[in-house]
Amino acid sequence: MVFSSTTFLFVFLAITLALYYLFNFLLKKTPVRIRVLNGILLAASLVFYAWGEPKYVLLMLLSIVVNFVFGILMGAKDDNDKLRKLFLILSVVFNVGMLFFFKYFMFVTDIITAIMGKETNIFTEATGTAIALPIGISFFTFQIMSYVIDVYRRKVNPQKNIFRLGLYISLFPQLIAGPIVRYIDVDQELADRSVTLEGVYEGMCRFILGLAKKALIANTVAQISDTIFSMDTIQISSATAWLGAICYTLQIYFDFSGYSDMAIGLGRMFGFHFLENFNYPYISSSVKEFWRRWHISLSSWFRDYLYIPLGGNRKGKVRTQINVFLVWLCTGFWHGAAFTFIAWGLYYWLLLTMENLFLGKAFEKFENTFNKFKLGFIPKIIEHTYTIVAFLIGWVIFNSKDLPQAFTFVRRMFTFSEWGWDKMVSQLSNLSTTMLLLGILFSIPIVPAVRKKLEGLKNGDVIVTVSGAVISMALFVLAILFITGSGYNPFIYFRF
Repeated sequence: MVFSSTTFLFVFLAITLALYYLFNFLLKKTPVRIRVLNGILLAASLVFYAWGEPKYVLLMLLSIVVNFVFGILMGAKDDNDKLRKLFLILSVVFNVGMLFFFKYFMFVTDIITAIMGKETNIFTEATGTAIALPIGISFFTFQIMSYVIDVYRRKVNPQKNIFRLGLYISLFPQLIAGPIVRYIDVDQELADRSVTLEGVYEGMCRFILGLAKKALIANTVAQISDTIFSMDTIQISSATAWLGAICYTLQIYFDFSGYSDMAIGLGRMFGFHFLENFNYPYISSSVKEFWRRWHISLSSWFRDYLYIPLGGNRKGKVRTQINVFLVWLCTGFWHGAAFTFIAWGLYYWLLLTMENLFLGKAFEKFENTFNKFKLGFIPKIIEHTYTIVAFLIGWVIFNSKDLPQAFTFVRRMFTFSEWGWDKMVSQLSNLSTTMLLLGILFSIPIVPAVRKKLEGLKNGDVIVTVSGAVISMALFVLAILFITGSGYNPFIYFRF
């Protein structure tokens, strides 16, 4: 199944790219070029989504039509703020309602079922079926909401070409797992863009980098984390618990940042410039910094479309904390319909509140004191250690099947009297140990540092280009060998 899926994806990409570049060349300097290229990408995107979720293509098409109409209506009533606000509210209700029904309705009915003391979900019992989650619904719903909100704010003009809006919503490189691309960032490129050899080369290298992150590191350490998190939590040793937490921390980073790299790379190959989604979050020295570096498109979305509209920090300290609480409650809930995700969001709200109220000031005083003695590295180490422990615990909560498992797992991590080094070592092989160490190494910005050094040499640009091509080819071959040689190839963020 993995081989057939992999084969489909690469054949699909090869055909799409071949058609795209062929017509880009044949129709160069003609007025129909961009319409044909957009048509190829739109058709390819719908085929791509239909391959994974055939019946939910209709749902996506409905979302495109409804939001297209609301955008046109807001543009037609540009001088009537009340009507424009009404159209905005209706569009938000539609989008959030669709997201709620498919992603959270079963969760709500599970809670009601538990309160009623029943064993079978009341909705499933009544209808004989459960509601399946459409792949990527959280991502494309947030994207289309950014469009209608920005139209309401008059930051962008309503899109009068439904096919361009459809392409924006369904564009397959980032459709399934982000990054969340805002309409304002690709508005101009939907209307016209250029495809250059330089862009194609950069895009291919970026895509291969993401594929290698996913196939080589994420998949390898995932097998360890999955094994440990599936164990009876009471019986695992402290060292094994730490290994599981570290492996999942690396898995989710290289899985999600790898997908973002692939999306950005593919977008570049088609002439789009998607914004960065990660900036080495694991080097952070505070939780606040961590969230400036992790899943940037989501955190900035909540900032601009929820936190600031709620009042941000403009209405006093109490209201600010309420706003931050709501944002993190929604952030946790956005990731999934489970109490673990809600707890994960509130856990970060608590840490950020502590940093904003007193911990940040304490760290600052601590740094100033040690800087006087030229020992500034000591508080940096302490702050970085605090942040690492904070996000390790956060990922344990995130990955646990329920809250009791999360609490017990964290408790086992800090039960140092039962260290159990031998039990931890038994989970490792030569390959997994190597990928674990490489994962830690490449979690820090070592590649940009080496690239900068090489660029400073004589003929540095040539060296970087040639070495980049050679390394990319080697990584591509290795990634394909790993994917086709293993039946284990999960994408964490597909379920969001």
